[in-house]
Amino acid sequence: MHDRNTSLSPGIQVDDFGSLADGRPAKIYTIEHPNGLRVRVSDFGATMISCEVPDKSGERADLLLGFDSVTGYQGAANPYFGASVGRYGNRIAAGRFSLDGKDYLLATNNDPAGIPCHLHGGELGFSGRLWDAEPASDRRSITFRYHSKDGEEGFPGNLKVEVTYAFNENGDLVWEANATTDAPTVLNLISHSYWNLSGDPSLPITDHQLTLFANHFLPTTQGMIPTGELAPVANTPMDFTVPHIIGDRIDADFEALQFGAGYDHCWVLSGPREEGVALAARLKDPKSGRVLEVFTNQPGIQFYTSNWIDEAHFAGDNPPGKGDRIYGKRSACCLETENFPDAPNKPNFPSATLRPGETYRHTMIHRFSAE
Repeated sequence: MHDRNTSLSPGIQVDDFGSLADGRPAKIYTIEHPNGLRVRVSDFGATMISCEVPDKSGERADLLLGFDSVTGYQGAANPYFGASVGRYGNRIAAGRFSLDGKDYLLATNNDPAGIPCHLHGGELGFSGRLWDAEPASDRRSITFRYHSKDGEEGFPGNLKVEVTYAFNENGDLVWEANATTDAPTVLNLISHSYWNLSGDPSLPITDHQLTLFANHFLPTTQGMIPTGELAPVANTPMDFTVPHIIGDRIDADFEALQFGAGYDHCWVLSGPREEGVALAARLKDPKSGRVLEVFTNQPGIQFYTSNWIDEAHFAGDNPPGKGDRIYGKRSACCLETENFPDAPNKPNFPSATLRPGETYRHTMIHRFSAE
């Protein structure tokens, strides 16, 4: 699929991933673990391109939606497949916020129900940038670095960002983001991977079983901006405190599901924390037996069921997905650990402000098993 080029690092496989529109080359890096996990990541957008995981029979398959080259990831129709998103992942109402008495105006690059908002960092965001890569010699980790200049996409402060993909001592896949700034700014870095644990994206994820360790969720307006309320999930289709098949209630006559055309909301995590992280979600594919558990140090998790992915993403000059596939509605789901959407405009939400001398840290752990 790619031209092999291992000259950049003696300990990790490095492949060509195509060229950006300005001619710069993009690379793809492979990290592996003896337990059978194999992950490929790119310096374009610090993006996770593939994640190969064994099923209960030991058969390994790629569980992520995406593209075969960087061309697809540059396209306007790319729904942030696998990207490291920033400065602010998720939505900011009307593309506006105030910080220390100063107003800031951002791009309004999304308009649910015709109501404009800022989404995932703006016109390019971090997902549309080429990052510097530093692969480790042990083949099990790689760090990407990006310097976001003061004023980029309308955000204040020069921001230094690191995203690391690594296997820990338990064989878990860790995505970790760190950042520092020289002026007050707002920040919410997220990993935006689309999972189908069957390994076959022609099969919808509506038969997957999900548990969310959250007793509340954030209701939104029609424009998918949180109202500020923390609503109980009890006795609603948003209750995943015990395992539920995703498709059982996804089209229920419930306002939140109508606004999102399915699940596309932030849940407020309530699980106990150990060593700074809490179990946020458990996703299982009954057929393959694959299980994904997600742990995080963040207060929320956005669960999204690919409600807006359809043939239009691959029409015209837009390339198809991996292996010439055309992904359909609900062909994958996202489990994005995060601070709350629109937190800069909601004083009752956890603060999204980062100040000089502070270090932002977002840890997201993916634990795979099969049963």
